[in-house]
Amino acid sequence: MMVGLYITAAYWFTASTSFANPEVTNARSFTNTFSGILLEDALSFIIAQLAASVIGSYALRWLFAPTR
Repeated sequence: MMVGLYITAAYWFTASTSFANPEVTNARSFTNTFSGILLEDALSFIIAQLAASVIGSYALRWLFAPTR
């Protein structure tokens, strides 16, 4: 229960909430809240997210490759 509360608090009360999804980054670049992102920084975030997804997929493919 404490882990769930911690994650909820981190999501609602910090400025870096869930920028793992490029579309969330895009949407938050058009908001004027404490958890938003500057419009000029959004492209860098999206490029980093896409690069991380490619690196992560190759890492998982390597980690879970069948052994021969």
